[in-house]
Amino acid sequence: MSTPHPVDPADALPADPRALLVGRVHDPVTGGPVPVAVRGGELVDLSGTAPTVAHLLRLPTPRVREAVEDAPARWDVREVLAASLGRDTAAVRLLAPVDLQVVKACGVTFVDSMLERVIEERCAGDPDLAQGVRAQVLDALGDVGDLSAVVPGSAQAARVKEALLARGMWSQYLEVGLGPDPEVFTKAPVLSSVGYGERVGIPATSSWNNPEPELVLVVDAEGVPRGATLGNDVNLRDVEGRSALLLGAAKDNTASSALGPFVRLFDDGFTLDDARTERISLRVDGPEGYLLEAVNDVGRLSRSFEELVAATWGPHHQYPDGFVLHTGTLFAPVQDRGEHGRGFTHVHGDVVTIAGPHLGALVNEVGPTEQLPPWEWGVGRLLDHLLDRAAQEAGRRP
Repeated sequence: MSTPHPVDPADALPADPRALLVGRVHDPVTGGPVPVAVRGGELVDLSGTAPTVAHLLRLPTPRVREAVEDAPARWDVREVLAASLGRDTAAVRLLAPVDLQVVKACGVTFVDSMLERVIEERCAGDPDLAQGVRAQVLDALGDVGDLSAVVPGSAQAARVKEALLARGMWSQYLEVGLGPDPEVFTKAPVLSSVGYGERVGIPATSSWNNPEPELVLVVDAEGVPRGATLGNDVNLRDVEGRSALLLGAAKDNTASSALGPFVRLFDDGFTLDDARTERISLRVDGPEGYLLEAVNDVGRLSRSFEELVAATWGPHHQYPDGFVLHTGTLFAPVQDRGEHGRGFTHVHGDVVTIAGPHLGALVNEVGPTEQLPPWEWGVGRLLDHLLDRAAQEAGRRP
């Protein structure tokens, strides 16, 4: 299959040659996923160190780096990236770089996206009403000052809430955007995320939707952030706008979570503080020549990484195989696509590129959910595959 868009595979990797990048590939020879890492221009096989990426992250980062240095080289990284973009099912190709980790997400962590959620709610998911409702909401919120300067959960935030209640403008989205507790939800089941080059899906029932470019923390079973990757938290605006109780239907569908291309582990060359300064770019290239570009400045998050992780993991909730955490998006898709006032929505064939200087680039094409390959690799199939591989290895021993 030919590459559906002109993307240089080299752009998938951060420029820093010291970056410790781990992930997964589908290996046709073994018939399943293999944990890998980038070493120079090669992908090395880490299956001799750990059967899954979740197991790999039980090891301290220096031990992971040692394993990468000692592991056998198996594939040329550029060839795998190119095969992934071309969706060549007969070749080695990238998968989402995590496996047993639960996929969690935080919402309403930027003022811009918080206001768009309020607008969706007030127009009940009807994009034809969005422009007028947006003007009304912004006019009312203009009376309470700059919300981007308000610390969630603070006394100032409480005063803003009182002022907006008096105007009849309070919303459940303002509650999680300005209140003491962030929104944290389960974005996707374990092993259901798609990776670099794979297609993301939009269900036929949705006519108002968008990508959500995000920095995604990769956190171990002890609640310690071990690295970061890029994510697309595909969102159905019309579905969630009808009711927040439809969040699951808006967020969790086949191929609605994209992660990758690799997890960059934190070390001396890339720290959690570096991740706080990441500027994540979004580019949508439409098949009709449409172009949308935006930037998600992680530094504008209204809550710290530590606060978001603490709301997810702790005495109230554990994740024995770790979790990944979408930290939220600044992207507010108001640029018109076609008819004036209807804003942005996807069309099939859109190519979505999400990139960050420390993390590389995640590229996915948009397709109809119902026509994409079904999700078939669950935990049971992974266990069967690992048991079969172990039995084969045992049979080859003298």
